[in-house]
Amino acid sequence: MLARKRETMKKVGCLINAEVIRLQVQILSEVRNIRERFFAANCEGRERGDVPGWVLVVLMTTGLVTAIWTIAAPRLTAILRNSLDSMNGIR
Repeated sequence: MLARKRETMKKVGCLINAEVIRLQVQILSEVRNIRERFFAANCEGRERGDVPGWVLVVLMTTGLVTAIWTIAAPRLTAILRNSLDSMNGIR
């Protein structure tokens, strides 16, 4: 029983990590789309801007998502653990 719970929690942890990666990819994609729309509307024929600035924006966004997820992960894990434990009690 304990081994099954550990296996379930390991799977939940993998799902949470996969979700974090998916969110980071989605955020990076949205930043890229916003950047492209901005330049298309405001910078026709001008320089596209500095690459290090955009790299910094993307890295800071990714860092913020990771930091927030790190803070929220224990609580989300506890919520999932409690719901799984209550489902085991139904049988």
